[in-house]
Amino acid sequence: MWQTLAIGSVFFPGLFALSVRSLAWIAPAWCLKDRIVLSGRLVSSVQATMATLSGILVIFNCNDVVHDRHWIAQEYIWIIVAYMVYDIYIMYLCHWHKCAEKGATDRKHSLVSVKSFLWRERLMVTHHLFILIILTPVAVHLRGQLGDFFVGCIYTAELSTPFVSLGKVLVQLKMQDSLLHKVNGVLILVTFFLCRILLFPYMYWAYARHSGLPVYKVPFHIPFHCNVTNALLIAPQLYWFALICRKAVRLYSSSPVPDRAR
Repeated sequence: MWQTLAIGSVFFPGLFALSVRSLAWIAPAWCLKDRIVLSGRLVSSVQATMATLSGILVIFNCNDVVHDRHWIAQEYIWIIVAYMVYDIYIMYLCHWHKCAEKGATDRKHSLVSVKSFLWRERLMVTHHLFILIILTPVAVHLRGQLGDFFVGCIYTAELSTPFVSLGKVLVQLKMQDSLLHKVNGVLILVTFFLCRILLFPYMYWAYARHSGLPVYKVPFHIPFHCNVTNALLIAPQLYWFALICRKAVRLYSSSPVPDRAR
C-alpha cells in the first residue's frame, strides 16, 4: 500500500515536470502556460492507459465476478489516490495560468485564485474528492474480499480519456478542422458511451449472470452502498456525455450549437 502510494506520488509529478522541461526544448516558442496544459494532458493520458490496462487484466483473470481476486485490483487503487491528489493541483495550476494570461487574476497565487478554481472546476473537483473520500474506502475496506472484477470494470472507464486529451491537444495546436480531430471525436463518443455509460448496466448484467437472477432484481440483491456508489459515479458521466454530444453536433453539423463545455 504505502510503497505503491509513494511510487504514484513520485511518478506523476515527475512525469509532468519532465514533460514541461522537454517541451521547453522541443517547442521553445511555446509559453509556460501551453507547456503546462499539454503536459497535464499527457500525464492524464498515461494514467488512463495504465488504469485501462490494469482493468482489462483484472477482468480477464476473474472468472467468478464476486469471489475471484487479483492483486492489481487492490494495488492500483493507491496509484489512483496519488494521481487524484496530483491532478487537483495540476488543474488548479492550469486554471491559474489561463486566468493570469487573460489578466483575470493576480500574478501571485491567492485565496481568490483558489476560490475561482474551485468554482470553475467544481464538478471535476467534486468527482476527484468523491473518489478519494468515498470510493477509496469502499474499494479498500467496505467490499471486503469481494468484487475485484467490478473494480477492474471501473478502471476501464478511463479508456476514453486519451481521446478526450488528444481532442484538446488538437484544439490547442489549432487543428480543430482536421480530419484527425473529427475521427477522434467519433472515438470519444464511442469509448465514452461504452466505458462510462454502458459499463454500469454491464456490471449489473455480469452479476445477474453469476447469480442466476434477472437483471432487474440485481439492485435488490447487492449491498445498498453499491447502488448508491454506482449512481453517484454515473451521474456526472451522463452530464459529461451530454456535453460531448453537444460538441459532436457542433463539429459535424453546419448549424453551430452553443457550447459551454470546457
